[in-house]
Amino acid sequence: MLEKIFNLVKALFYGFVTVLWHLFKRPVTEEYPEEKPVLNEYFRGRPFLNSCAGCGYCKRVCPADAIRIIKNERIVEKYIIDLKKCIFCGNCMFYCPSKSMHMSNDFALATNSKSGLQIDIINRR
Repeated sequence: MLEKIFNLVKALFYGFVTVLWHLFKRPVTEEYPEEKPVLNEYFRGRPFLNSCAGCGYCKRVCPADAIRIIKNERIVEKYIIDLKKCIFCGNCMFYCPSKSMHMSNDFALATNSKSGLQIDIINRR
């Protein structure tokens, strides 16, 4: 019985020490909307496209099949990136011969509709 009480007091003491130790440490969480996080230079966020030549390398190397290219007689009419499927691996950026595909630092992709997670790039001739 006395040993049980001693173990309870010991556990309570360790709990207080832990709380006091964390009281003087820097907080781990961030105030996200007010303070933007510092991102690594290799961070891969929302993909974007400058100009597409229509070679199709990005579509072939995409492991999630998130890229569709709609062509009309070798001219790209529409370029579609489905962010619901995209795993942000960056293969499309690395293998693009014209270096027109880039990964931005945009990580806030939350939306109320699934259609907001699809990037449609229409080629204006």
